[in-house]
Amino acid sequence: MVSISISRWIALCGALLIAAIAADSLVPVAWQIRLGLHWLIEHFLAYFAATAILCVAWPRPFIVAGALMALACVLEALQGLTSDRIPDLPTALAGAGGAMAAALLAALVIGVRKGRVLARVPGLHGSRRGLRPLLSMRRRNPSS
Repeated sequence: MVSISISRWIALCGALLIAAIAADSLVPVAWQIRLGLHWLIEHFLAYFAATAILCVAWPRPFIVAGALMALACVLEALQGLTSDRIPDLPTALAGAGGAMAAALLAALVIGVRKGRVLARVPGLHGSRRGLRPLLSMRRRNPSS
């Protein structure tokens, strides 16, 4: 059996989720599986999940989000070619928003794991005491 790294498995799961989103976007309405939520929330959650999964496999969140935002717009435009659907701008924006929200969260997580985010906080650079230096800092009065 061929050994495949875990990131490739995660990327495969992300690609399958993207394929499911594309298929669900273009099949007739009667064939769709709905969660019972508003369709804008469903689009947001689907693109959020796909972006989050793909960012775990490939840690370039804004490239992943850009591709999925474009995909959300293209799939929504392609719905104009189906007989029982119409393209809807708020739905495309909900999908794009889900992709961007997941990318921002992934960028924050990647930055924290690499130590880029906390290094910019005053009092924490080089400190091993956590938030204690921030809590002990006194606020200076600008008039004195």
